Amino acid sequence: MTQKIVPVIMAGGKGTRLWPLSRATAPKQFIQFVGDKTLFQETLERVSNPELYEAPIVVTNEEFRFLVAEQARALAVPLAAVLLEPVARNTAAAVAAAATLAAELFGKSTIIQMLASDHEILADSSYFDCIRIARDAAADGKLVTFGISPTEPATGYGYIEIGDALGNGAHKVSRFVEKPALEKAEQMLADGGFYWNSGIFMFPVAELIAELQEYAPDVLKAASKAVSKASRDLDFTRLDADHFAKSPDISIDYAIMEKTSKAAVVPSPFKWSDMGSWDAVWKSGVRDNHGNVAAANTTVVNTRNSLVMTHGVHLAVQGMEDVAVIASEDAVYVGPLKDSQNVGQLVKMLASSSATAKFTETHPTSYRPWGGYTSIFNGDRFQVKRIFVTPGKKLSLQKHHHRSEHWVVVKGTAEVTVGETVRMLRENESVYIPLGEVHRLANPGKILLELIEVQTGSYLGEDDIIRIVDEFGRT
Repeated sequence: MTQKIVPVIMAGGKGTRLWPLSRATAPKQFIQFVGDKTLFQETLERVSNPELYEAPIVVTNEEFRFLVAEQARALAVPLAAVLLEPVARNTAAAVAAAATLAAELFGKSTIIQMLASDHEILADSSYFDCIRIARDAAADGKLVTFGISPTEPATGYGYIEIGDALGNGAHKVSRFVEKPALEKAEQMLADGGFYWNSGIFMFPVAELIAELQEYAPDVLKAASKAVSKASRDLDFTRLDADHFAKSPDISIDYAIMEKTSKAAVVPSPFKWSDMGSWDAVWKSGVRDNHGNVAAANTTVVNTRNSLVMTHGVHLAVQGMEDVAVIASEDAVYVGPLKDSQNVGQLVKMLASSSATAKFTETHPTSYRPWGGYTSIFNGDRFQVKRIFVTPGKKLSLQKHHHRSEHWVVVKGTAEVTVGETVRMLRENESVYIPLGEVHRLANPGKILLELIEVQTGSYLGEDDIIRIVDEFGRT
């Protein structure tokens, strides 16, 4: 049995309110905002102290599994397991499955910390003081949540009213309060004793499973059977779909926390944001003397209290106030910061049209287990891509029915198989892949391999790939 905390990171959510950077296939937890790391990577770093934490368990889904693996690899953070949910069943089922797996891997007396992967937190000394208080309370058998000290009468969060002190820095939970109207939120701030419900938890596994058995037995039964029937696929653990789908769709708050007598809360003064809107991103960012949060590759003139970010073209903003101007590689959003909670409605409108739906689903850059590619230009019977391959990785041995390809290496060294011939390509060297020829690309080097691919043919879809051999099990 481990004496350390086992982190369980929830990374399967699909948010739309941070469009156009956050999309269905690349949600906000995997996107870089102001800093040089994604929110998921920042979450990994917060649980990287080997004296306090075991390697984390990550709960995600089929679609995001390679993003999880690649972003953890980029930080050289080992993962204890990547648990794949076959269908979304809310947080109670995910927590139950993770707790069952943690008990198998680390022992039934393990303490787990449940973390969202899309929160921004200042992990200073006050943060880790709260972590240690929560761990000690969990060791005493409490199911612990973190209550964030409110800084404003927010109506987008649930609240927790604290009860009697437990003597170790934690308190009993007096009651949970649903997202309030503004007048009620203002009253709670004036009264004191109310905290924002952060959605971060510390659980002793044995007590958690006992409370699930008491208050949510159908959730526990479905999740535990999904774990016992799970299958291994490379570094991923696939929960059994038939059993997991039988779990009720319910949150851990409704299933357990609002019912158990063992609930405790740690008042938490550290800086926290759920990054649920562009307004929240602006509030969490570093503002200049005019109140602007402006990321790299932007020019801002005579503008106040605005958020300006780009992942593509250079943005120049002049004479604006209280606006969000956000550019991705292929779309730009401009709107009032105060209305940024309503971006989801705009995304629904875009998704309803065949002409714009693609802007809500995918980014030009897609990630694969071997690296990924960026679509640079599409034309009639041709398209151009930048392909990047991680050191030591190789694409499948494959062929196409409808296209030929021309590869030009711009960085690194490529091992290229064309038919029966294997050759090495270095920077500024190229190779032609005829239509229908079996071929393969690998990076035998120590640095990232980058090449430009020009495809020509009558059909250029990703489903025109006939895999013959694939080390990622995709044949």
